[in-house]
Amino acid sequence: MPASAQHRRSRNSRLARKLAVLGTGAAVLALPVIGATTASAAPSSTVTAASLGYSNTLDGWIRASLQVMAQNGIPGTYDGIYRNVIRESSGNPYAINNWDSNAAAGTPSKGLLQVIDPTFAAYHVAGTSFDPYDPVANITAACKYAAAVYGSIDNVYGAY
Repeated sequence: MPASAQHRRSRNSRLARKLAVLGTGAAVLALPVIGATTASAAPSSTVTAASLGYSNTLDGWIRASLQVMAQNGIPGTYDGIYRNVIRESSGNPYAINNWDSNAAAGTPSKGLLQVIDPTFAAYHVAGTSFDPYDPVANITAACKYAAAVYGSIDNVYGAY
């Protein structure tokens, strides 16, 4: 078709088309933001000893952790966890080590199994709290770390 026979768009129709494309693009870009706002209002379902039917005690925390560990393929036994908890924190979920080399470097060990924040973040188990002082989250993250490094928390008999 010769150039003289081609349909010429008016300046207004080109402007309208550009605005429509821009509007659609803005709407598409806004969708994740709208979805995130709506999703963030939903209640969280963080696993705790109580939510799994266990008592809020050392025994309950270990049993709840073992259940989460089994669901995530993390090895370990009650006795292995208990032995290490008693050595590391005497069963105090709020224990913090402010005197070793980790503390001197600005990352003190925390919780039942004395995990530093970078290790806790790297080995965090989905569905548990992001708080390193949370007993179930602390135990499961520490056991996941011990499994990666030592094969299981059961193989840990000293500081790790």
